[in-house]
Amino acid sequence: MPRTGRRPGPNTTRGHILDVARRQFALAGFDATSLRAIAAESGVDPGVVMHFFGSKNGLFQAAVGWPFDPGPFTAQIAEDGPDGVAARLARAFLAVWDEPTTRAPLLAVFRSAMTQEAAALLLREFLVRQIFARIAGLVDGPHADLRANLAAAHLIGVAVLRYVLRVEPIASADIEALVAHLTPSLTGYLDNRPTPP
Repeated sequence: MPRTGRRPGPNTTRGHILDVARRQFALAGFDATSLRAIAAESGVDPGVVMHFFGSKNGLFQAAVGWPFDPGPFTAQIAEDGPDGVAARLARAFLAVWDEPTTRAPLLAVFRSAMTQEAAALLLREFLVRQIFARIAGLVDGPHADLRANLAAAHLIGVAVLRYVLRVEPIASADIEALVAHLTPSLTGYLDNRPTPP
């Protein structure tokens, strides 16, 4: 009979579940990984996984190490519809990177993804599923996924220069000044424009 409840011994259950989840998500992806399979390999009841993480999405976010809930983040970007989405995206993105409590974990997640294939697989699936797909949902017209990814790539490049390499004057620029400069470029990606020949 399978074990139920928590694993015996010191309280390492949560960390063990995360290790198993990282491995299973990296091997099979989000859709093909079940909470039941993670619980079984972890030696706990599925209810214990739910107790610690609340949902499969919550477990996935914790496995990736993402420091904030992407739901409110993308809701803030979408709140006023497609008009002004580029400025809201730039402002929200820079705000989470400027906040020290989210910046340090974000840097850790991205650094891990640059050096570890399993971490890169997890981060890629998380970003595509939880953030890029939601932003693409705000983009009308052809190639919405590609255009949302290009906008994200633009912003991630800004984050690398500002928060990792600390290149001046971008490193010390005011967020609203950066938003003003970024908005036209991001609008070019996110507006419904005809595909160039």
